[in-house]
Amino acid sequence: MSAPDIEATGASAAPAGRRPRRPVTGSLLVGGFIVSAVIGMALLSFVWTPHDPTLVDPSVRLQEPSAEYWFGTDKFGRDVFSQILMGSRTTLFVGFVAVGVAALIGVPLGIAAAMAPRWLGELLMRGNDLLLAFPALLLAIMFAAVYGAGTLVAMVAIGIASIPHFARLIRGGALQVMRTEYVIAARAAGRGPFAIALRHVLPNVSGLVIVQASVGFAIAVLAEAALSFLGFGTPPPTPSWGRMLQESQELLSIAPRLAVFPGVAIAVAVLGFNLLGDGLRDRFDPKLEDRR
Repeated sequence: MSAPDIEATGASAAPAGRRPRRPVTGSLLVGGFIVSAVIGMALLSFVWTPHDPTLVDPSVRLQEPSAEYWFGTDKFGRDVFSQILMGSRTTLFVGFVAVGVAALIGVPLGIAAAMAPRWLGELLMRGNDLLLAFPALLLAIMFAAVYGAGTLVAMVAIGIASIPHFARLIRGGALQVMRTEYVIAARAAGRGPFAIALRHVLPNVSGLVIVQASVGFAIAVLAEAALSFLGFGTPPPTPSWGRMLQESQELLSIAPRLAVFPGVAIAVAVLGFNLLGDGLRDRFDPKLEDRR
């Protein structure tokens, strides 16, 4: 097939590597900066924190912010700033694993549903839709009730709950790719389904995977914080932003800063990943190109 024939199929049919890149948007820049800052905090916590975030020292409990304790101390005398730094590590770790689980299962499932016979693809999607009845938080609570609360349980539950979103999105993109002329030509040339999926379908939906991973990360951050707040997430003494919020409840009237700092950290992290997802969608989604 000649190059003009491929180009005539439109922007949505062109291979991802040849699609023209749109300008970098403000959402992408701001989201990328915030996410980079959160990742930087997590990396910094591996080599330095002002104080031991797990050290309990009643003699300095409820200290106000100062040169020694930048964000003050909590009711156990632990340094709040050090806990925020190490809590970012926990949040990112849960997010990476949860999104990885969802992508490793959801992406192949979506591609398989698009390439399978229509009846089998619909059957796979109906089974996939059953998972939509179980939000990440509810599924994690169910897992915690059966297997006990813990970081691993939270990661697996959040990842499983995110599979349907990956599968539905990738199936839609894969169906578009399967209708293109270069895929039809590959089938006529005798290429097998596995080779077509790897060489043609997966590269063309990779942008959608990146976008959904960014959005899924924001969901995972919220879910991990909510689970830790309810006592089903990361167990003590490992710092967690959600558990910091839970521990600050009884002190809201005398030390509201204990809720403000982790609350702002969660909000900013979620905002950053959402903005990054919006920016990546503007840059990679071929449907937006077609509307212009």
